[in-house]
Amino acid sequence: MKTVILNASPRKNWNTAQLMQEAKRGAEEAGHEVTCVNLYDLKYTGCKSCLGCKRKGIAEPCKCYIKDELSPVLEAIYEADHLIIGSPVYFGQPTGQLRCVIERLCFPALSYNTYTSTLKGKVDVSVFLTMNVPEERYESGYKASMEAYFGFLSLLNGKTEIFPVCDTLQANDYSKYDMGSFSEEHKKAVRESEFPKMLQKAYETGKGL
Repeated sequence: MKTVILNASPRKNWNTAQLMQEAKRGAEEAGHEVTCVNLYDLKYTGCKSCLGCKRKGIAEPCKCYIKDELSPVLEAIYEADHLIIGSPVYFGQPTGQLRCVIERLCFPALSYNTYTSTLKGKVDVSVFLTMNVPEERYESGYKASMEAYFGFLSLLNGKTEIFPVCDTLQANDYSKYDMGSFSEEHKKAVRESEFPKMLQKAYETGKGL
């Protein structure tokens, strides 16, 4: 079993990163071959519309022909059994780094002849989305758009699951920031009661449960 884990957060030790670390721990304990990537460490762009993946007669249609630091990550994903993604939600969207990955990952997998997938394998996807909004706000205002956006990952021929991680703690000390609309006491209470459950879910997801 090959598992690729992507941390699409600029923070390497906070909410999203901690979830991905637990997913990694679960995958390794299950004996999976694990590749972990912090996307903010890489230099890459989104799709450049070069149409390299749409040229006639190419040996590998499901391949991004741009050469940069993301290229080997995309190749690893195409060969994986399980892709686990962690991303904060900024302005109602996953981070820009992740959106670039989705463009580069999914466009080569889309046939412009049949609008089916050009990928020969199957990759199941698990997405953990960390966000400041409470669960009710996610359900009413975010869920549908996230399901539609990550629906493009169906081109990897597997199932896609989305796990919202809501009402997250943004900082250890809110007094240092102009963030008066938030209750540090509430955020820390949610962190203590709910975040461990999501860490366990990430661990179980990595393990393949």
